[in-house]
Amino acid sequence: MSPNFNYKYKTISVKHLDELQEDVNKLIREGKLSDNEIYRSYLSEKKFGIPETIPNAKSLIVMAIFTKLAYITFNSEGKKHKFMIPPQYYDDGLTYKDLDNTIFNEIIKEPGYKIELVKRIHLKLLAVRSGLTKYGRNNISYVDEMGSFISLYTYFTDYNFEEDSWTEIKMMDTCTKCKICSVNCPTNSINAKNSNFVINAGRCITLYNEIEGEFPNWINPNAHNALMGCMKCQFQCPANRKPVKQPLKFEDISEEETKMILSNKPDENLLNSMCNKLKMFSPSDSEKMLPILKRNLEVLLK
Repeated sequence: MSPNFNYKYKTISVKHLDELQEDVNKLIREGKLSDNEIYRSYLSEKKFGIPETIPNAKSLIVMAIFTKLAYITFNSEGKKHKFMIPPQYYDDGLTYKDLDNTIFNEIIKEPGYKIELVKRIHLKLLAVRSGLTKYGRNNISYVDEMGSFISLYTYFTDYNFEEDSWTEIKMMDTCTKCKICSVNCPTNSINAKNSNFVINAGRCITLYNEIEGEFPNWINPNAHNALMGCMKCQFQCPANRKPVKQPLKFEDISEEETKMILSNKPDENLLNSMCNKLKMFSPSDSEKMLPILKRNLEVLLK
């Protein structure tokens, strides 16, 4: 991706950190979040707090980067199989240096200040609270014109922005009378009657196809629809009508590369070639990621 990437941002004061954490704590106290062990492990890793590296932080910068849906074709046994790669699962070429330069040159615009990228934070909630995004009924956050095809980043800074865009948690207006995501969810994890944007995360396909291990028996093999993650609740969403028509197409995976994945026997040259095309992980991460890719690809090819 060129450094001239498409982004939107908002800024809020660090004084809202306790309120943000209370938003999460309240859901936990009221028993509205899934008790799924995997989901809870993700949840426990994320907290709202000022990082030790920038103790005098004044503001948070919340950024949404438009990241297109990608397609890639696998050649297998003389046939071509095209699968989706959702935005959050591939490397779009954007570097942290690109982000840093953008913040310093286009957002802060004054020398002498520090920024610190934070990852272990509830990004969706923060983005919604900043007014940058709104929740969909599917608990995914959306940006006008970008839809849900976004990558979210948050930075702390010691620069004190005048604008504090803190707002109430809001759902998109289009969700009020729409049940498309609920109807299309293959595991019934989205409750159409739920008005607090919370889904049953323990039943979401994404929770299981991002990590190693066998799929639960209750997931219908036909429910799988992407190389990783799930697009069922997003692909037909009215808020994605425009962005879904702007996909990327990656270079095809050859018969030899497909066989290597399915056999889980990495060949150095084929592995390097496949990783360059797929853009999902580097060869150095193949020991962990190749078995996951093998399992996901097998169920899609059946």
